[in-house]
Amino acid sequence: MLHGASLVFRLHDRGPEVVREVLLERGWKEYDQREEEDWNLYWRGTAFRNSEYHNLLPWQRLNHHPKTVGITRKDCLARNLKRMRATFGSALYNFSPTAFILPNDYTRFLSQYNRLRGTRGPSVYWICKPVDLSRGRGIFIFEDIKDLLYDRPVIVQRYISKPLLISGYKFDLRIYVCVKSFHPLTVYIHQEGLVRFATEKYNLSSLRNLYAHLTNTSINKFSPFYRAAKERVGQGCKWTMSKFRHFLHIQDTNELLLWLRINNIVTLTLLAIAPSVPSCPNCMELFGFDILLDGTWKPWLLEVNYSPALTLDCQADVTVKRGVIGDMIDLMNYTLRDRARRRGGGQPICVRARRPLHFPTPLELSEFKGNRLGKRRSGGLFSPTLPVIKTHPKKMSPRRFGQYVSVADYRRHRSPVESNQIHATRGGPANKTHRDKTRNLIFGRCSRTNASMGKRQPCPPLAHKHSPHKSEVTNADDTETEAETERSREADASSSIRDTSHGGLGFRRSKLPSIYSGNQGPLQMEKTTALKEHIPPLRVGDFIRTFPFNAATLRASQQDLDVKMVLRELLKLPTQLATPGERLRKEKEVKEADHDEDFDALLWGPKDPPLLSQCFKRL
Repeated sequence: MLHGASLVFRLHDRGPEVVREVLLERGWKEYDQREEEDWNLYWRGTAFRNSEYHNLLPWQRLNHHPKTVGITRKDCLARNLKRMRATFGSALYNFSPTAFILPNDYTRFLSQYNRLRGTRGPSVYWICKPVDLSRGRGIFIFEDIKDLLYDRPVIVQRYISKPLLISGYKFDLRIYVCVKSFHPLTVYIHQEGLVRFATEKYNLSSLRNLYAHLTNTSINKFSPFYRAAKERVGQGCKWTMSKFRHFLHIQDTNELLLWLRINNIVTLTLLAIAPSVPSCPNCMELFGFDILLDGTWKPWLLEVNYSPALTLDCQADVTVKRGVIGDMIDLMNYTLRDRARRRGGGQPICVRARRPLHFPTPLELSEFKGNRLGKRRSGGLFSPTLPVIKTHPKKMSPRRFGQYVSVADYRRHRSPVESNQIHATRGGPANKTHRDKTRNLIFGRCSRTNASMGKRQPCPPLAHKHSPHKSEVTNADDTETEAETERSREADASSSIRDTSHGGLGFRRSKLPSIYSGNQGPLQMEKTTALKEHIPPLRVGDFIRTFPFNAATLRASQQDLDVKMVLRELLKLPTQLATPGERLRKEKEVKEADHDEDFDALLWGPKDPPLLSQCFKRL
């Protein structure tokens, strides 16, 4: 518990209530605009404005990263996963059902539909979802194309018609994922989650019965059987993840492999947008990943929720969600200096985008497709770039640039205010000739990133004349009207079909090194030592670090994210899963050896998460 002045939280539209309760119990104080108080945490269910990211001070935190619409909107998620599958192969990206975005993909869908209808085999079913609605609204299942009727953009997916059932009831898993940082990528998954059940027994003969096919609580709580004691499921429609683990123990399945596959789904999904998310060190994001298990125990990603629901409908909600919020606050790593909120000691934190992701050529990708490792050709490799948003071709007026501070994301040993003081003593103006060849994907030509950070002026809203506006909050469970009416002022890079050059907006950077990047000296030993000093903790409360998970992925996440190296490491894991006897030997070796200098991680999922080094033959 921190002592001194109270930390101050600010909630948008007076909610969610569980966040208020948890923070007040911890001694926080609620923001009162009439007193013109400063604040430490601003929590809202919808997207923040660009100016709020731009004016963020070192002691302040926001509960959303900018530009995550690439996975939280159903059509963007399908488009990004399709791009990753085409680039890196279906051996890795095979966890999402076949999807078509209508009306644009109607011809392709019709061709696939007719091809499957013309083959002998089991019936094929499809599920249709509006791309910008949440809580199960507008969803329906069909077999005959004549029943496909829609009046807005929708996504049509192959329906998983043989799901795993518990006593005849369909269910899915709500996994709570906290992204502490995108640069470097740092991911935690909470040990507790929710198992959401349909309230009527699964039956393909009644496709219109949503109580049998959908697991959304917002729908099933109106079912006539919601309060009934259902076989094995009980009353209501939710279990905790702990209860699900108990169910797994009596099943004939490889539990570790199941948890590993879900871990990989989370990592692979985040890799689809990580290189394009602008760096905003004092932001965190809580995602709700919805995972469905089929009859063969294969996990499928259904969707990723932006602002997952935090309403408390039952005891399972109270147990899980209060724990998630409390542990997320601990992950924010507040210090005594954050309580002081000294405006004279801090400057706004720079928000900037990294270079566009470089995708390897097909020659480089031979090692991914079909799990075959390929050889690099001599003479270098050419890597095409991911298409990025084309900004307006208006020339920028010349400006005199001042210093700005890039506050590192994970400072467990140094507060942001201290970092600003160190920067002030170390450096003068940055090199005037240096240009950072990146494109600011969040502010475009209106960016104030290049401006002096001592001035706090609002940033004009971004306007793309030729880009359709997209709702930033699409799968937001706990927001309804505002999430649908508020339009995003940023466009997703994945939806752009134009290729643009690497030329971007130039701006100066201070010479304060990132705490993750290690020492910049010539000695490799110094680099390695500096890298190890800033390894994020294995566990914070019930949040388990799942990325980076070994030394190779830790190195790959520094500076520009090396997606190819991360995927290579992910490919190794399933083939190296140890047998129970091997795990016992590994556990004994780990206890006997001195591993102070080794990098390790925990395997999320089991009740007592084991070290990865104990679960795999080689790591």
